[in-house]
Amino acid sequence: MASIVVMGAGLGGMSAAFELRETLGSGHGITVVGEGARFAFTPSNPWVAVGWREPAATSLDAGECLARRGIAFDGSGAVRIDAGARQVHTGCGATLDYDYLVVCTGPKLAFDEVQGLGPDGHTHSICTLPHALEAWKGYQEFLKDPGPVVVGAVQGASCFGPAYEFAMILDADLRKRKLRDRVPMTYVSSEPYIGHMGLGGVGDSRGLMESELRQRHIHWIVNAKVAAVGAGELSAVEHDAQGQPLREHALPFKYAMLLPAFRGVDAVAAVEGLCNPRGFVIVDRHQRSPNHPRIFAAGVCVAIPPVEATPVATGAPKTGFMIESMVTTIVRNIQADLAGEPADFEGTWNAVCLADMGDTGAAFVALPQIPPRNVTWTKIGKWVHVAKIAFEKYFLYKMRHGTSEPVYEKYVLGLLGIERLKPDQPHGDRQ
Repeated sequence: MASIVVMGAGLGGMSAAFELRETLGSGHGITVVGEGARFAFTPSNPWVAVGWREPAATSLDAGECLARRGIAFDGSGAVRIDAGARQVHTGCGATLDYDYLVVCTGPKLAFDEVQGLGPDGHTHSICTLPHALEAWKGYQEFLKDPGPVVVGAVQGASCFGPAYEFAMILDADLRKRKLRDRVPMTYVSSEPYIGHMGLGGVGDSRGLMESELRQRHIHWIVNAKVAAVGAGELSAVEHDAQGQPLREHALPFKYAMLLPAFRGVDAVAAVEGLCNPRGFVIVDRHQRSPNHPRIFAAGVCVAIPPVEATPVATGAPKTGFMIESMVTTIVRNIQADLAGEPADFEGTWNAVCLADMGDTGAAFVALPQIPPRNVTWTKIGKWVHVAKIAFEKYFLYKMRHGTSEPVYEKYVLGLLGIERLKPDQPHGDRQ
């Protein structure tokens, strides 16, 4: 019997645990190590931050969900990996032996890289459910005395979709409250242009997203580095196409939400030969560490090179469909390894995103994520808003019942009428 430890109880980790159990059967031990007791559906956080969702509606008790499938859970977090001894040490003092380790930890939020950034500084975040709840508290205070708002993503960020979502959800909510006319809004981003999203654009995403921002009277500053954030004012330096400083902006605000850059979590980054300098796990085409063949990784913790060089540093996003493909790749390769067969399954790295805009939405499909692409597709419409709500319920149903059903493949691509690429089609180089 093999012992498999899954680090992370988010979208990737929970999906990996359920798919491992369904594929390998009950004859192998599976333990999930997470931070805290609950699984939270991160894509719902922008709604939580404006009071459109209660935490109970977007999160589940991880231990209960896993126990239904005979999967153990430790919610105290991982503090150290001993790759030589094949052990994970957890926050409660437990030592977990593993035959295979699946790393799905997500990122460490690098608020410290910009002075005054983050919930401990002067800006809000929607990266985690607790952060979104704090953002909601701040928003309720803001509504008593509205004023300028700044939303965006700082230099080195790789997750831009939620920033766009939050800006437009705020716009929609303020319009419903008849307060929008009292709130100047500015979108600040390290992207070289609106709609880049760390993907080099998807179809006519630039034109479509610029149009949406213009219609909503949201000004923007791109190619921007956030120099510092103070109490009520943000300093941003706009750069030209060569990456040279062009002009400085002092933006007053009464409410700000800025996404940070990501790093790898400490316990993972500390393993010699496992990660790149930012602490992201280096994997081969089989989602396996070249230096530690018993360690696999999926999700935001995986090292992916930027799609292209940009004047101000941007990273490549890891969308849910890509994570789902990574997880399936890992499970099939562990299954093959246990059977003494070549672990040579390769997944696809594709970007599929449903972005809510409050009363409408945008769907982006890039197959594969790294150009050139077989499919490039972008559409905007109210149907995306409805689809995102339905997808939230669908994914939480999957977690609650412990199924390995490929939600993104079955639901999102089916909804969009796009045929999934075969697993052996190219998906770009790893880093």
